[in-house]
Amino acid sequence: MKLLIINGPNLNLLGKREPGIYGNQTFEDFFATLQARFSDIDLSYYQSNIEGELITKLQEADDVYDGVVLNAGAYTHTSIGIGDAIKAVAVPVVEVHISNTFGREEFRHQSYISPHAKGVILGFGVQSYILAVQSFLTM
Repeated sequence: MKLLIINGPNLNLLGKREPGIYGNQTFEDFFATLQARFSDIDLSYYQSNIEGELITKLQEADDVYDGVVLNAGAYTHTSIGIGDAIKAVAVPVVEVHISNTFGREEFRHQSYISPHAKGVILGFGVQSYILAVQSFLTM
């Protein structure tokens, strides 16, 4: 199985950014742990702060990966384009969020991704990524 994890804006700052919400671990350190835990899965990782690059990566994932784990960050709540890209590709996408977006500001309660995603996992810290990867193993 081949999975791609895509992280959006500011997730490159994990470990530094609001540790009370996002924790103290960098995503690169967590990704190494994830790869070790799921050594039988070909895991790839991509991060960008640029909306168009995230859309391009989603389009490129089609017919290459068996699934995508997507944390679009703040673009979740603003990007119709990312939602449209998910709708346009055949590769299944699981939306993840480290924090419980429904326990935060009201604008974070809206997702343009959720209606097109295979599923949504949020609020479990970086463990949300583990749950998302596991969801592909039970398909």
